[in-house]
Amino acid sequence: MKNKLAQFIVSSRWAIIAVFAVLLVLAISQLGKFKIDASADTLLVKDNKLFIENQLANQVFSPDEFILLAYEPRNHALFSRQTFDDIQALSTAIEKLDRVKAVTSILSVPLIQDTAALTASADVSSLTWQQQGYSPEQMEQLISGHPIFTDLLVNRDNTATAIQIVFEENAQLAALERKITEIQTTLLDTSLSQEQEQTLATLQQQADPIRQQLTETRQQEIEQLHSITAQVEERASTYLGGSYVVGQHLIDIIKADLQTFGSAIAIAIAVLLLLLYRTIRWVIFPMAACAISVVLTMGLFGFLDLRTTVISANFVALQLILTLAVMIHLIGAYRDISRTHTNYTKHERIVATLQEKLAPCFFATLTTSVGFGSLVFSGLQPVVVFGYMMLIAMLITMLVSLLLFPAVLSLLKARNESAEYAFITHFYKRIKAMNLARPMTVSVVMLTLFIGLALGISRLNVENSFIDYFAKDTQVYQELAFIDKQFGGSTPLDIILKADATDANNELVLTADNVNQLQLVQAAVKAFEATGSVTSVANFTELARQLNDNRPLTEYELTTVYRLLDEKVVNQLIGSYFSAEDDELRIAVRVQDTTAGLQRDEFLRDLRSDISAVGVPAESFSLTGLFILYQDILSRLFDSQIKTLGIVYVVLGLVLFAIFRSVKVALIALVPNVLTTLGILGVIGWLGIPLDIMTITIAAIAMGIAVDDTIHFLHAYLKGLKEGTVGQAAQRASDAAFGHTGLAILFTTTIIAIGFSLFGFSNFIPSVNFGLLTATAMIMALVTDITLLPALLNKFVARKA
Repeated sequence: MKNKLAQFIVSSRWAIIAVFAVLLVLAISQLGKFKIDASADTLLVKDNKLFIENQLANQVFSPDEFILLAYEPRNHALFSRQTFDDIQALSTAIEKLDRVKAVTSILSVPLIQDTAALTASADVSSLTWQQQGYSPEQMEQLISGHPIFTDLLVNRDNTATAIQIVFEENAQLAALERKITEIQTTLLDTSLSQEQEQTLATLQQQADPIRQQLTETRQQEIEQLHSITAQVEERASTYLGGSYVVGQHLIDIIKADLQTFGSAIAIAIAVLLLLLYRTIRWVIFPMAACAISVVLTMGLFGFLDLRTTVISANFVALQLILTLAVMIHLIGAYRDISRTHTNYTKHERIVATLQEKLAPCFFATLTTSVGFGSLVFSGLQPVVVFGYMMLIAMLITMLVSLLLFPAVLSLLKARNESAEYAFITHFYKRIKAMNLARPMTVSVVMLTLFIGLALGISRLNVENSFIDYFAKDTQVYQELAFIDKQFGGSTPLDIILKADATDANNELVLTADNVNQLQLVQAAVKAFEATGSVTSVANFTELARQLNDNRPLTEYELTTVYRLLDEKVVNQLIGSYFSAEDDELRIAVRVQDTTAGLQRDEFLRDLRSDISAVGVPAESFSLTGLFILYQDILSRLFDSQIKTLGIVYVVLGLVLFAIFRSVKVALIALVPNVLTTLGILGVIGWLGIPLDIMTITIAAIAMGIAVDDTIHFLHAYLKGLKEGTVGQAAQRASDAAFGHTGLAILFTTTIIAIGFSLFGFSNFIPSVNFGLLTATAMIMALVTDITLLPALLNKFVARKA
């Protein structure tokens, strides 16, 4: 069978090349459709209860999309004419941007000095710096400690101010998203019908191009804002904050990583191939195969509209290395056959190579796919999508490696191949001798070492934040950290309170009980160290209290003020914190992610407990917002890690049994790979690296890649065991396994480890961790494959032969 397939590939080489040429042209035509999506939505689990509740809350309170532009003077006071001139100039320029709805600063908000302003005849909107021309001293008196504007428009230390830039929503997109949420609400009680699923898919399809256009518009707006702030850069430092500012930074980093590290890894691979094989043909052809694999994959992703996210941004590097791993095994076998059978023609050499390597390469690719496929069952949407993407990438890698590469290779002239480096063969000779002489000692030492590493699993945690994803010397980290520390936090957390917003006679908009309850809850929230800005209707009542000689307004006075004020002023003072129609109150909290020692899960447990302690039943409040959604993902990571690893172990065990038809061999093959995954998880724990959506994939990916080497080594070992009669069985088998297969394993690991290590230079910390930990896992896999695996085989398989 293998001989017929090998003969077919060689005889059909021109047809295979022609087919791949056509596919390559088609793929190139689709590259323009390949998209990067780094919005916060790509990190969310969209079909769960928390996400839907968050969308419903957004519909009720309709919080505006905004960017916060912070201004920190360098050599002049915050409350000064220079600051006012700069803020006014910046505001004027920003107002000219097409999508800007409102620009709010300390210069444009009403600054009320006493309760006389809160009457039907008062023009509250005229009480601004722009209208009144307050002096710096008056502004400092009116703004400092303001219940509403502190942490929003000015920091608590009075060293920086901010401009809130509010954008017009896209009416068409908003209408579509309301319909989408309405359908998704069904999932709170039951599953969707087929008709609802079809309608939902149609709505998503209609909304997608609008979202894509909005992303491009936002990118242009951020560039325009940076251009506008350049006019004050000599006098002040400026910082941009907001969810889609972070999203845009992520897109920029992903693009840079794809280009920079894709190119760097390609160069590193080329240099290593040249050093290892000392001939240009074994640089050009493997690199060409890798490039074709990546282009075909990107083209197919563009055609299928599978978008690269933060999680899947490294797929290019992964596919380059995975394709190369297969190439190295094929090249190693080809070179060994060429040296051993110098009289073979070029076609005979290729046929012999394929006969030897088709099966192990196919099975190795299959087992790698199992590793990636396990991610589909993680329950985390971005990880699931990444799993599907890598399954597609592995299929293309297999086709290019096992069809196109030998087809092209058959066009080259046969030539003498250089010998392998003597120091490598000498190293392997000593390792082989050690495994043969002391198999149990080697096994015990390796098991003890990896069990010690695995103990670090008990130290695994999921505590991380968006800010920690970026290197501290990057612009995005500095901006996020400044906003987080100086303007009340980065991550939004909303508390939605159910309340009877009117009295029995429908005379009151807010009852005294409502206000008292709100103040108690807000006080409980503020008691946490990690709590930053806390805003609700209670801030308005606090302002009214300050203006009323520190005496609270009665519920009737509050209702009168609410009804007398202009709607725009109500929204400006109260914001989206009260819905009389839905009888709901909203407390908008921002959590300070830079808080030292913040335990998010514990924070939420204590927050719920404290809210209940001040008299609010659990059924009368809910928590929503990005903080809740992100914490929900983090809380799933442990369960997801156990599930994906459990699936990998079981499926790989079954695949190994199907390949080798022996329970003993399958279990022995599984041992070094299980130890590798447990070992790398232990390293993550010992180093205190938190699990996130990228590090959670490392164990499954490492096992999927590492088992390739196990299969190649085991295939060569068992083949050597069966063939020949000279010498002891273990010696024969070890000689076969540590021959060109052992060299290919060493070369593959070296290239993969060096390639992934280059991610250590990324500005995106999850990519840094992903690269360095994957490289570490591959080194662990090499160590177990050349020590523990042959030791176990020598002890339990060869001696029984």
